[in-house]
Amino acid sequence: MSERPHVVVIGGGLAGITTALDCAQAGARVTLLEVRRRLGGAAYSFEREGLEMDNGQHVFLRCCTAYRALLRRLGSDHLVSVQERLSIPVLKPGSRPVKLTRGRLPAPLQLAGALARYPHLSPLARLGAGRAAAALMRLDLSDPELEGITMGDWLARHGQGEEAVAALWDLIALPTLNIPAAQASLALGAFVIRTALLEDAAAGDIGFHVGTLAEIVGRPAERALRAAQVDVRLGWAVQEIRRGEEGFEVHARAGGEVVRGDAAVVAVGHTRAAGLLEGLLGERVGRLADLGSSPIVNLHVLYDREVCSVGFAAGVGTPVQYLFDRSAAAGAPAGCQYLAVSLSAAEQEMGMSVQELRERYLPALEDVLPRARRARVESFLVTREHAATFRSAPGVAVLRLGARTEVPGLVLAGAWTDTGWPATLEGAVLSGHTAARTALAQCGARREVASAV
Repeated sequence: MSERPHVVVIGGGLAGITTALDCAQAGARVTLLEVRRRLGGAAYSFEREGLEMDNGQHVFLRCCTAYRALLRRLGSDHLVSVQERLSIPVLKPGSRPVKLTRGRLPAPLQLAGALARYPHLSPLARLGAGRAAAALMRLDLSDPELEGITMGDWLARHGQGEEAVAALWDLIALPTLNIPAAQASLALGAFVIRTALLEDAAAGDIGFHVGTLAEIVGRPAERALRAAQVDVRLGWAVQEIRRGEEGFEVHARAGGEVVRGDAAVVAVGHTRAAGLLEGLLGERVGRLADLGSSPIVNLHVLYDREVCSVGFAAGVGTPVQYLFDRSAAAGAPAGCQYLAVSLSAAEQEMGMSVQELRERYLPALEDVLPRARRARVESFLVTREHAATFRSAPGVAVLRLGARTEVPGLVLAGAWTDTGWPATLEGAVLSGHTAARTALAQCGARREVASAV
């Protein structure tokens, strides 16, 4: 019997975790290298001022079956919840809160009633939105021409003006694509809307992390990996990947340590991957820089009393995009309420100081949450993810690399790879499954050749 293949996974985010678990389950020896002292990648928690906060609000949908299956595998699925029926509270300054709730009709009619009553669009705009949704259903998502069109231009050609885009379409585009609909790839935007809302009535029901990301992803993943006999090495910074006669050598940034394996899976963000892959893939790596990036900024606001009566809400006509009540998960003091405000495509906010953000967003929160006007702000913190996702603009599809590279045994994973999904939790997990299958197949082929020789 030949020796088990050894797969080295670089990166401990969702893609790397999934790859390592799959490879170990298939019988391979696995070493996972992560530069941070924790697992989870871009989905992590931190402690500040006595609260355990998530760096961002990573929601998912009922149709995100790969991500939900990973949580069951980690034993943390009891710490998430999925809505029984899609319902989005919408807040607008000077208006009463409304809800976009799906009805009992089959897709794509499940939101027809909610749209017909939606007060933030004129009756004519509501009718136009329904017609645009019907036109989206008729698109051929395999048509490469969709990649050269912005979602905004397509919507404009189908009668959707700035009012409709801001009040409706951006409610979907911003949190899923991390880019406004006006700038987004039509191909990705149409995929998200059809997958979540137009093909299966229940697919778009929103899933929430009831616990913190550390409780749901980071710590359970480390337990699961070690139970699977994966050699998890935290705080291990990779300097270089070299290809040798016997496979790959992964060199540490400090100490001269080297890890050797039959396959190397690079499961880090695309900007970091470009630096690690340049010596092996050459000019092809230049495509990764063209993927660009979109930032996300999160505001963490602790009030001395309850100011919001819903668990989450979307904003219209306000800079507040989405807000979440994270009081219980973070361990907020009794009587206080901790709200996390998630700002996608936050190029402007990235350049603002904490004080500038405070001066802009606290009044904005008071405009949509009148009770906040009488509350005292106990704490106001900001977290920033400069390169949270790749930029989901037209032309991005041809820049996303597949798991398999021209170097046998060198495999790519991550939400930025060619998963068909935008940069989401689901896409990251799907990429990990693909990377594991690819690495194992290539390890097997190499060993068969070696045995024959």
